[in-house]
Amino acid sequence: MTQTPRADDRLIVAMDVPNALDGLKLAEQLGDAVSFYKIGLGMLTGGGLALANELKQEHGKRIFLDMKLFDIGATVENAVRGLAQFDLDFLTVHGDPYVVRAAKEGAAGKDLKILAVTILTSLDRQDLDGALIKDGAVQELVLERAGNAFAAGADGVIASPQEAALIRALPEAEGKLIVTPGVRPAGADLGDQKRVATPARAIGDGADHIVVGRPIWKADSPRAAAEAILAELAATQPQQTNCG
Repeated sequence: MTQTPRADDRLIVAMDVPNALDGLKLAEQLGDAVSFYKIGLGMLTGGGLALANELKQEHGKRIFLDMKLFDIGATVENAVRGLAQFDLDFLTVHGDPYVVRAAKEGAAGKDLKILAVTILTSLDRQDLDGALIKDGAVQELVLERAGNAFAAGADGVIASPQEAALIRALPEAEGKLIVTPGVRPAGADLGDQKRVATPARAIGDGADHIVVGRPIWKADSPRAAAEAILAELAATQPQQTNCG
């Protein structure tokens, strides 16, 4: 394995590109500026697991597999047990307590961190009404789901940057990870995200990692875009040393 210099891994770049070949090309463009990548469902049939393995084993990158698993407990446990063999760093599951508990069973004995999804950053109250989710402000529901996920054993949660400070203030969040998608540099297109903040704001509010995709890989120079975000993070505060 070729070990690259470790960049500021508070930045996780979302590889929301069509296939593994495009993913490798993006990783080559970003080089040693980026050490952490997110690979999601959109690339699963395009060689996503093979890409995750290559980036991890041959390039020394950290990998966040964003599968958002949701099924009966036995199925989740078996799926996580299989994925844990790939020596990945983070894996997402839905934040329902029984799903989290099953995922932790599947990851037993591995270093894989199980992150619970609270409420997707692309959703607002109108979307939740359409999905028949119980009444209440989005932030209140995120806090409740985060607390329940922590109690079930989650290593961390996925939440919008607008809820990061509230989650960090929970007693149950001590030593836990907060990973925030929905992060956009000032002036960037919001895309399908509805609950957003800048990189510096997200980290300042207690996030351990931010996830940024389109503002980087759609840029004329992905490396320059990543380095601009990293410079913003460097000016915010020193790297945190949480459990991630």
